[in-house]
Amino acid sequence: MPSADLSWDGPLAVITLDAPPLNLFDEAMVADLRAAISSVARSASARGLLIRAEGRAVSAGVDVHVFEPLDPRSAEALWRDWFTMIHELESLPIPTVFAAHALCLTAAFEVSLACDLLLAASSARFGLVEIVVGLTPSMGGPQRLAERAGPARARELVFSGELYDAATLERWNVVNRVLPDDGFADAARAFALRLANGPTRAHAATKAIIRTQLAGGVRAADEATPALSGALFGTSDLRGAVASFLRDGPGKATYTGR
Repeated sequence: MPSADLSWDGPLAVITLDAPPLNLFDEAMVADLRAAISSVARSASARGLLIRAEGRAVSAGVDVHVFEPLDPRSAEALWRDWFTMIHELESLPIPTVFAAHALCLTAAFEVSLACDLLLAASSARFGLVEIVVGLTPSMGGPQRLAERAGPARARELVFSGELYDAATLERWNVVNRVLPDDGFADAARAFALRLANGPTRAHAATKAIIRTQLAGGVRAADEATPALSGALFGTSDLRGAVASFLRDGPGKATYTGR
């Protein structure tokens, strides 16, 4: 069985980290996770993605054995290679949700930050603890934390190497929602499935608008929005939803997901 397994729940792609006991990120985990993300990217039927984990931890982070043979040149090459996976995940034109049910460290935390939304169980804890081996988080964690929580919070979390609970990171706008431990897996899947059953092309436009704002500011997003929104009027989703709204009333509009 792969360390990161891809399954389907209707239109929802589900990638499950499952390499007991700690779901460590080694070469096999990264290769399997990369392959699963690429499969979702190639799929014509994927309308949402949920990344979750089995076991007592989401992940204890990178297997330190990966670092042992590295020198500066090979380490740079490793991080550039692993960033291609992060960027492919971020570029998916569908809603992506990460569900953290327990301890979520280093690489897994950085993968979660590359997803659109991060759901956490109330007892989940998070950390970028690379300082224990004299390293800085190198899969995009600091910059994506700064994007969500601001630069001072990002520096605090990385400099301290401490573990942070879900409630704290929700206050910092890193975690989107904290859900009860009891029933967390089902609740997270239901939430992701609801997004996957939504208007996929509209979600893709929303992602593009927000990414443009982050890269170029509000005016850049304003410039991009008319074309992105205008294109939606050529989709069966919007045409069908408008017709059903006018026919059946508010709250009863329907669409097919593309």
